[in-house]
Amino acid sequence: MTPQFEAELEYRRMIVKTRLAALDAGVGGEEPPPEFTPYEAEYFISGREIVSHDPHLNKDGEALYRFLLSKATLPPSYLLHVRGTHSEHRTRTVFKKDQQGNLQPHTEHYTETVTDFDFFVDVGAQIAHGPIHWSVPDYEPAYRGRMVKEVEMQEVIPTDAELGTRTGRRKATKEELKNAKERLQLRDAYGLPPWVRPDPGYWYDSDFASASREPAPSEAQVMRSSKTLREWADEYCASDKILKEFTYTKVVYGWNTAGLKKAVQSAVRSVYSDSLTVDFETSHDRICIRPDNRLSRTLSNKWLKFLLWLLLLYPLIWLYKRFGRRGGGRWEVCGGAYALKTWRLEPGAALPPPEANGGRWRQTPDGPAHLLGEREGEWFQRWQGPIRNAVMHRVQSKTPLEPANAPNTFAEGYHPVYI
Repeated sequence: MTPQFEAELEYRRMIVKTRLAALDAGVGGEEPPPEFTPYEAEYFISGREIVSHDPHLNKDGEALYRFLLSKATLPPSYLLHVRGTHSEHRTRTVFKKDQQGNLQPHTEHYTETVTDFDFFVDVGAQIAHGPIHWSVPDYEPAYRGRMVKEVEMQEVIPTDAELGTRTGRRKATKEELKNAKERLQLRDAYGLPPWVRPDPGYWYDSDFASASREPAPSEAQVMRSSKTLREWADEYCASDKILKEFTYTKVVYGWNTAGLKKAVQSAVRSVYSDSLTVDFETSHDRICIRPDNRLSRTLSNKWLKFLLWLLLLYPLIWLYKRFGRRGGGRWEVCGGAYALKTWRLEPGAALPPPEANGGRWRQTPDGPAHLLGEREGEWFQRWQGPIRNAVMHRVQSKTPLEPANAPNTFAEGYHPVYI
């Protein structure tokens, strides 16, 4: 087996093991809470966020936990945004007054950016599994109740192992923040779940791996948390800070979006040669809980917040929020993960022969694993035609394109070419 395949197999095996270990590791897949009378909390939609100032959610960790679970059932919006523009140099005649006060014509040159096409494709419709509830690993920099990012110190720190076990939290260093940012970029680009540590980087760069002949990592690195989503909810509710905020973030994973972006760019370039932008955009992906007080509600209103800026009051509020003992506190430590594709163990299942399973079944040391969801290559094969057509017809719309026709797998004798 090639190093790349071995690495892929290790990753798939790790995904399965992670879900089995998640119940006691605080990574995700927590047991649902026992049944009780549902509480209808007050909330509203603000831009890309669900925001709640409900007083009960700020006092009762159980109520907050259940509210997050209920709102997490709706996956985030995940769109492919394709936009093409070109620049045109134009001239126009303007009239200006001369020294005598008479209007005189002048020729003015200017450059204008013209949009050729601007459309979206709904990739979120391909979400096949989720949510898996996860919490931030102890050594990952995150907002844990203060206005700066911190790391937990309840276990041995790898770089200072000789100091033994530590407790409490400390402010994250610049190097830790930098490394965390790089890990986040790698996870986003290569479709890794939030609880996987994407090191070393060459694992995900097939060109680099082929050129360097470096071996695949022997084991995928799963990051673990000492606290569950419910425990973070209890900690937030126990805080008496006036401008505290709890944020639950929804993330989409499973596809190599870096490679898919290059494929879309190549398809568009076959019919278009000017400036091109291809991005994946996520919205409706945050659930924010804030206190039930007048100041906090004011700051949630963008117009009142703008007015505070005009009156030069907001800088004072920011200083109190940043440095006041009972000022602000941010909890950005958990969320839900939604898979576009993922491998699931099927204990006891009979593994289909290779010529019949289309690559959707693999034998692992833990038993047969089945691929849920559509591969990015399969999706691109269905969509490259509609994307090209939208470019050639200069489509400009905020409404996502109509879904491409799925393969007619019910027709006898039909075999998609990508299998």
